[in-house]
This record gives sequence, structure tokens and C-alpha cells, in this order.
Amino acid sequence: MPKSLLEQLPEIVAQGRKEAEKILESIEGRHRVSLQTREVVLPAKDSAVQDWVTAHKRSVQREVFAPGQISLIESPQPMLGAAAAPEVPWANRLIYGDNLLAMAALLAGDDTTPSLRGKVDLIYIDPPFDSKADYRTKVTLPGVELEQKPTVIEQFAYSDTWSDGTASYLAMITPRLILMRELLADTGSIYVHLDWHVGHYVKLVLDEVFGKDNFVNEIVWKRSDAKGDATQGSQHFSRVHDVILFYQKSPSRHWETQFLPLSESYVTDFYKHKDAEGRTYKLENMLGPGGVAKGNPVYEVMGVQRPWRYSRERMQGLIDAGLVIQTRPGTVPMQKKYLDESKGVQVGSWWDDISMLRGWSAEKTDYGTQKPEKLLERIIRASCPDGGIVADFNGGSGTTAAAAEKLGRRWITTDLGKPACMIMRKRLIDQDAKPFLYQAIGDYQVEAAKATLGRDFRIGDLSNIVLSLYGALPLPPDVNPQRNLGQIASIDISGAGSRKGSKTLVLADSPNKLTGAATLKKAIAQRDNLMGGWDRVVVLGWNFEPSIGETITALNDSRLEVLVIPPDLMDRLKKKGGIDKLRGQVRFSSLQYLTIHPIERKAIANAPDGGAQETLTVKLKNYVLLSPEAINLDDANRIKLQAVANQEPLALIEYWAVDPDYDGRVFRSVWQDYRGNTANDGDALRVVTQALVTTPSKAGPRKVCVRVVDVFGFEAEVVTTVGFGA
Repeated sequence: MPKSLLEQLPEIVAQGRKEAEKILESIEGRHRVSLQTREVVLPAKDSAVQDWVTAHKRSVQREVFAPGQISLIESPQPMLGAAAAPEVPWANRLIYGDNLLAMAALLAGDDTTPSLRGKVDLIYIDPPFDSKADYRTKVTLPGVELEQKPTVIEQFAYSDTWSDGTASYLAMITPRLILMRELLADTGSIYVHLDWHVGHYVKLVLDEVFGKDNFVNEIVWKRSDAKGDATQGSQHFSRVHDVILFYQKSPSRHWETQFLPLSESYVTDFYKHKDAEGRTYKLENMLGPGGVAKGNPVYEVMGVQRPWRYSRERMQGLIDAGLVIQTRPGTVPMQKKYLDESKGVQVGSWWDDISMLRGWSAEKTDYGTQKPEKLLERIIRASCPDGGIVADFNGGSGTTAAAAEKLGRRWITTDLGKPACMIMRKRLIDQDAKPFLYQAIGDYQVEAAKATLGRDFRIGDLSNIVLSLYGALPLPPDVNPQRNLGQIASIDISGAGSRKGSKTLVLADSPNKLTGAATLKKAIAQRDNLMGGWDRVVVLGWNFEPSIGETITALNDSRLEVLVIPPDLMDRLKKKGGIDKLRGQVRFSSLQYLTIHPIERKAIANAPDGGAQETLTVKLKNYVLLSPEAINLDDANRIKLQAVANQEPLALIEYWAVDPDYDGRVFRSVWQDYRGNTANDGDALRVVTQALVTTPSKAGPRKVCVRVVDVFGFEAEVVTTVGFGA
């Protein structure tokens, strides 16, 4: 007889602890997980306004990470002084990728950012509720709406259909909660937002991870009104609430009591008295709750001996201040409390004053599980000090980051879904957030391979898998020491019976590097010289330099082909259970790329602030989408997509940005436009195709980078050097 979920729970928690311990051990090693900064976002959504850098004179607000550690976002690398500790940069972070790996990277720290272990003040998570729903992404393009299924990587974010149901859900969340505890400061708190599907099971896990004594509250949020679905056959009470489980790291947690305004009826019923100055007050009981048995002090006040809630000294202070009233001799004295001094009524654990988001709400982002900002504002005000760090590892629509930004707290948010990360990035730009980093998990494929093949795997093992799934046989070890080269031989038979052979060399690049110009030139050299030469070469890459499209165009080699290894390959391999079961189902697709018109650069004769300035006019020309076969669409949706791509390719762009001073390492976007931004035009389904960027003047040529992200989250960029008169 199979074990019940309750019987499985101890083993699930034990396995979760082992998984978390392995991660904590690995962060001490040389090959720890890291974060790659994909973009420094300097919000500037209106092209009619000078760019952010100009407006702020590149003097970004300094933010203190820890005593003696101050940084400028303008300087992502630490600045070293003589005999001085390196300055540690702090910037808010939006991280794309598996939150387990993101937390490992945050715990590990790196050369420029210290570990966040024990430094996070508040964690709020709104994980999927194990609802068995199959969340799909709707992509609206001009004249057509597509429905995209989540990739295997994104299924944690959009689909709760795990093979073992709730047991798998608990196995997923347990090691993550353990790492969250490691990130929390001793004064920190965690709020876990759930509903009836798994709330009671997750509480048992939280009791194990944080300790039963550190449970603070079960908050009930009445998120909606009762549903009138009885006529549709429902046979249950309307489900109108979620639960939020609130735990502390230790009894020394930070806390600020929150209050609600007094209701009119309460004021009318209780504040019935006025003093000589006309101030309204009420009389409140001062007897100690629970009496003597609860340790309340017993003494006499105005001839009445009782157990009181205050010490004798405090009581005397209230009497001296004229705040104790005895309505007539012998009656129990009461405390006078003025209405104009009242903070209101303390917020309890039943929250029915914060409504769910309605369709007309200005906050609405069209993200299915979006929560209202007021909900997060209450949690942040209560449990995070001013300037503290708030983390949300299931970022979703970005409500936590948006609320933290408004309240002056620092924030980190992560999500596994590219649509969610795009929504968050646009939302933060839209509210004129301070500069923040958009980051991704470094070496994600390596970590996924460790999970599938074991932590002792070698890159060569992974290359062999890729070559096999592409249909290539490995070359002999003496010419293939890295085990990343394969071959495909095909034989054509002509009508005359002659036989003509065609040989293709295949190179599977490493997942822990960016495939770029150096790799392609090396592949071409191997094609021409290795083992007597080959007819063509195919390069299979995981991650690419953003300018790879330009590189391929510049090489202009018809015997070179560059294809993308599916990013979810290792996840699919693990799910399918082996190479043989996956063979024939993997599509290696072509790259997307961007082209632009020549950039116009002009000096401004009379700059408004008197400083030397210039303008850059950037115009998009064309965008070629990643092969539609690589996108998780059914045939009907794929046909619709292809029609838009053929007719209006720039309509596929979701977001684009310009860095007028690209350093070749970190992309700093000082101008952005995105679908839905009506500051630049009134078209919510298209980006503008021209940017006018105002920037401080620079002598000589300047390197400009233009980056686009399409509606499916794929990126492409163009880097060009511009002189005056270009």
C-alpha cells in the first residue's frame, strides 16, 4: 500500500535538507553559481525627456550596503584604494532563472558583491499553489492573438502539474525554504502566500525549517467577494481567501505595528466625552487582563484595589498627567484616551480591507496571479526597516519590487518565466524606479547538467549528448580531446549511379561560455584543415554573444551554420528519462538577429543646461525571429506567428533599449521603449521604431549598442561605432 502524504513528509524534508546542504557546500568551492548582469536599467521611458544619465549628471545616489561599503551603480567593478577594502556595489536586482540557483548565487557572493547570507530583512513569496492549472502565455500581436505553452524550464512558474502531485510540490519548495532561512537576517521575517491546496502541508515544512516557536501568524486575506456560482453547479462554500504564513528567523525580528483608521461607528459609540478644551476622548479599562493569575500587579488606585495592567509608577504618571478619571467615588478608575492621539485600531490577522485587483485597476499587468500593492505595502512596512532588503523569489508580476521601490526599501526579485521578467522590467521602468540590474543565472546549463548527470559530470559528457541528439557521431579521441566534435556523412546517388559524399563537421560549444566570433573562426579553421577538411561546419551553441548576428553576417560564409541548442534540453532529458527517449524530438533552431539604419549623430549648439551635449537618432530596420519551431506553439499558432513575422517583423519586438556608451561588457540602457508604453506613442501593440537619445558630448567616435527583446523573451543586439556626420 503506498504511503500517505503525511507518512512521506519526513522523508521529503530530509531529502530537501540534503539538497540544500549540497548547495551550501558548493558555494564555498571554486565553481560556485554566479549571476551574469545582462543589463543595467536606467529608467527613461519618454523619448521627449533627456536621458537619465544626462538628467542626473551621472551622479547616481550612493547607497550603503554595509558599514564602510558604499558604491555607485555607475561603477560596477569595485574601486580599490591603497590599503582600503574594495567598495561593494549595491543595486536592486531582477533575476531571470531558477530561484534555487539564484539563491545559491546570492549566498555565494562574488568578486564584486558580498554574500547576502544573513543580510535579507524580509522575504515574501507567492509560490504556485499546486492548483493543477496549466498556465499559458497569451501573446497579443497586431491583428492576432497567440497562445504559447510554457517551456519545460518555465513549467515551475506556469504549470503546477508535477508527476507526484503535492509530494513533488513539497519536494520542490523544501530546499528553497531552507536557503531562504540562510539568507534572512536574525531580525528577518518570511511571509509565504498560499491557499487551501497546500497551505496546511507547507506549514508543517515551515515548522521544521524555521521552528514551531518561530511561527508568528496565520494571516487570512479575504481576496474576493463570495462567488455566485451555485447556479453553475458548485456544491461548496465560496472560496474567497488565501492564507499568508508569517515566520520569524528569531525572536529579535524587526516589527512595526500597523494600524487601520477607526470606523465612524466606533468613534460615535466610544468617543462620547469632551474635555474643557473641546477635545474628544473615550474612557478605557485599565484592569489587568487575567487578573492576579497572569501576574498583574495589585495595588490601590483612588480607593480601589485591583490587579492593574500598568506598574504603580506608570499609573502614577497617568494620574499626574490628568489621564485617570473616577466617575464617582468607589467606581473603578478609567483611562482617558483622546481621539486626536489615536493611531487607530491595530491590524489583526484577518485582512478584509484590501481588495483583489479588478479589471480596471491601474496596477493591472495582465499577469494571472498578480497581487495588489497594498497587500505588500502592509507586509513591508511591518517587517522591513527603512532601507532594508526585501526579496521575492517568485516575482511574478513584480508587485513586491514595485512596493519596495515606492517605500524606499532595497529589493531582489527572481522568476523562472521570461514573460514574468519582461512584465517586471516594464513595470519598474514605468514607475521611474531607481537604476536596477537585470541578471541571469551564470552557467545555468552546467547546473542543470549536474542535476541530471550528477555533480561529477564533465563538459565533454554534455557535448556528447548534444552531438548524439543532433545526429552526429563523435570524432576519434586523438583529434577530439575536448569531446565536442562530431561528424555527419551523407551520400548522394545520382541518376548515373555515381556516388558523391558530403561531410559535415559539427562543433558542440560549451554551456559555460558565450559562443561568438572566436568560436566561429576556430570552427571555420577546423572545417578547412582538420582530418583533410570538411564540406561544411555546424556550430551548436547554448549561449551567444548578443552581437552574434552581426558576426555571422560579417563572416559571410555559406559553409557555416550556427544553431541554438534548446535551453530546456537538460530539463527535457531528465523528464524523458534518457537520450533514446528524446532522440528525434529535439529541434536545433536558427538564431534571431537585428538590423538598424545608420545612426545619426549631431552636436547640440545651445544645450539647455549649458553643458556640451549631442543627440543620437537610432532607427530599427529589421528583426529576424528565432526559428518559430523553437517556440512552444501548436501548428495553428505557428502559422499566425509566421504571417506577422513576414508582414511586420518589428511588431514582434516587446522591448528595446539604447546604450550610447557601450563598454563591451555591461549594457546600460539609458533609453527604453516597450509595448504598452504610450509615453512615446499611442500604440500599445507596437514599439516606436526610432529613438532620439540626448547624451553628454564625447570627443571622437562612440560605440553604441542597441538591444531588443522579442515577445517570447529572446534577445538580439547591434553594436556600432558612430562618428560625427554618420
